[in-house]
Amino acid sequence: MSATATRNVGMSVGSLVVKPPAHPTYDLNGVIQLALSEDAGDRGDVTCKATIPVEMEVEAHFLAKEDGIVAGIALAEMVFSEVDPSLKVEWYRKDGDSVHKGLQFGKVYGRAHSIVVAERVVLNFMQRMSGIATLTKAMADAAQPAYILETRKTAPGLRLVDKWAVLIGGGQNHRMGLFDMVMIKDNHISIAGGISNALKSVDLYLEQNNLKMGVEIETRTLQEVHEVLHYASQTKTSVTRIMLDNMVVPLSKGDVDVSMLKEAVELINGRFETEASGNVTLDTVNKIGQSRVTYISSGSLTHSVKALDISLKIDTKLALEVGRRTKRA
Repeated sequence: MSATATRNVGMSVGSLVVKPPAHPTYDLNGVIQLALSEDAGDRGDVTCKATIPVEMEVEAHFLAKEDGIVAGIALAEMVFSEVDPSLKVEWYRKDGDSVHKGLQFGKVYGRAHSIVVAERVVLNFMQRMSGIATLTKAMADAAQPAYILETRKTAPGLRLVDKWAVLIGGGQNHRMGLFDMVMIKDNHISIAGGISNALKSVDLYLEQNNLKMGVEIETRTLQEVHEVLHYASQTKTSVTRIMLDNMVVPLSKGDVDVSMLKEAVELINGRFETEASGNVTLDTVNKIGQSRVTYISSGSLTHSVKALDISLKIDTKLALEVGRRTKRA
């Protein structure tokens, strides 16, 4: 989709700027329908019915109220299409582009009733996704040469949407769920009776079930890193990545000590991918990225994100006037 393309809001996945991540059971259209249904209830929009003539047509403009990375444009089109396929949109930015406070970056036109009904659901998706994309972009830029990942700490029911926003922001996706990657964490290790036992069990399970997928194991100490490396030196293993958990030690004034992380990365010496986790913030991610770790994962990208302030206004002139008065445009 070009930045200035005008077309009916129905779209095909192949036309997306950034495709959503794959999931074998996730129903994105179903999520949209659920969002619209929880808004409409059993009566629909009673305010629209009372105030807006059914066939009236209007033009509404998307307005950024703060600087950031816009995301959710493709999803907004899906929502508009679900409400009323006759609506048309025009965008001046695309998913992943930067916007600044006061910028009109798109418009939708058609039946007023349909636009107002779709408005809040569209904005809820776009504001959350844009907030995630904005933080991801900042973290990904600062993390270089490491790659930034999110985690499974996503809003329930919005897993694919949240992870889609991470991709739009320039990050990469960690595993989608429990089904697409083996991730041996501390509780698995404790229950299995240690790292070697856990790894043996995973290798056997994958072999018996003829499965090929990424295998990551969490380590919390340098001794545990040594145990993984020793196991791998003694037998053929399916391990592909070692997580180095909480090896970034917080110091005073927001600084961190990454010496333990660096030592672990040197021990592994490229034999496996590495992933740093814990104490990752926008202030610390650059220092962590300089450790030569492959990936840096951060739950904060999705679990506590600040939404980007975006509005959809029919009277844009008045909206900008009010925005200037309240310092929100």
